[in-house]
Amino acid sequence: MNHLALITDNMSDLLVRIIEFTHTRQKVLTENIHNMHAAGFTPKDLAVEEFARALNEAIVEHVQSRRLILRDTDNIKFGARTSLQAVPIVDEYASELFEHNRDEYLELQINRLVENRLNRRIAAALLRQRQQTFVSFNHCATYEPITRQVRFRFVPIHWDQTQR
Repeated sequence: MNHLALITDNMSDLLVRIIEFTHTRQKVLTENIHNMHAAGFTPKDLAVEEFARALNEAIVEHVQSRRLILRDTDNIKFGARTSLQAVPIVDEYASELFEHNRDEYLELQINRLVENRLNRRIAAALLRQRQQTFVSFNHCATYEPITRQVRFRFVPIHWDQTQR
């Protein structure tokens, strides 16, 4: 999906990055389940705490200076526009569970998938809400150059129940 068209401001950019990160993480976690019976398998995950720290630092910077600066970390690289490269790392905790109790290991992976899915859905819903606000603002405001005023008119927004 081309998320670039969805970005209207810095917060939308952050939400798109969260969606991209959770999409990549879903692939890694799914591979952990699919490959668990392969010889030499080692569970991996993305650096979730590292990603969260990078976003928190970007938000602090945004609040202070009104600009969004995403700084690369050891395992997360923020590219131009919405590109994001997250390198899977060995998951030490999951590796230990994998060695000692496969049922608990599988439960951990499923719980992480559920949590990741919820994070993705929340980010997508917030992005959708921001987009609707942006679109409705653009359709309900007009600038009158003679009076140098912005005039607002009410534009009803219809929420499509099938988008949930």
